[in-house]
Amino acid sequence: MWESYCAVEAGLGREENFLSLDDVLMSQEKLPCRLESGLARLGFLDKGGETEHIPQGSKMELPLWLVKGLYDNKRRIISVELPKIYRQGWRTVFSADANVVDLHKMGPHYYSFGSQLLNFDSPENTEIAQTLLQTFIGRFRRIMDSSQNAYNEDTSALVARLDELERVLFKAGQSGLNDFQNWERGQAAQITASSLVQSYKKRKFHETDT
Repeated sequence: MWESYCAVEAGLGREENFLSLDDVLMSQEKLPCRLESGLARLGFLDKGGETEHIPQGSKMELPLWLVKGLYDNKRRIISVELPKIYRQGWRTVFSADANVVDLHKMGPHYYSFGSQLLNFDSPENTEIAQTLLQTFIGRFRRIMDSSQNAYNEDTSALVARLDELERVLFKAGQSGLNDFQNWERGQAAQITASSLVQSYKKRKFHETDT
């Protein structure tokens, strides 16, 4: 008997959680890079190429998971270029007012993908990390305020501009408000275990039963 799917939280930091659907999708995001050495018999990776091999110096966009597998700072197989949203020009925009940026349009996994960029040796890593943190701090209060004060309003336009992590926070804020309002109306007198605890108990029961 199949149990219902229980969402697994995405990993925060440089390593993905491959049990998380969000992280699996994020690892498919393309990253611009340059081959520092040729790749034999991998011409199929270059959709615009017509040869069996990929020559040295070729510029390509490859999924993050593949770039991480090829990247070796000692052997110099591949070098990574920053996507434009993480470059100096956009970092200046974020530092001026991060709330004006449509993060979902620019990159639906802005924070998690940016954290993954820190795996690659770049002189701009410190600035990237600082921008990720300051952007999150700058947008967090507005997101949570909106989730609390726009409960009965159409928030689709606001949510459409949020990164996937921010959408989770917005949803959590609305869920918390809903629980509080139910408690005020006396509709939450019974305390129940969380869904995670219930799933854990079911799993332990099945293990014991077998």
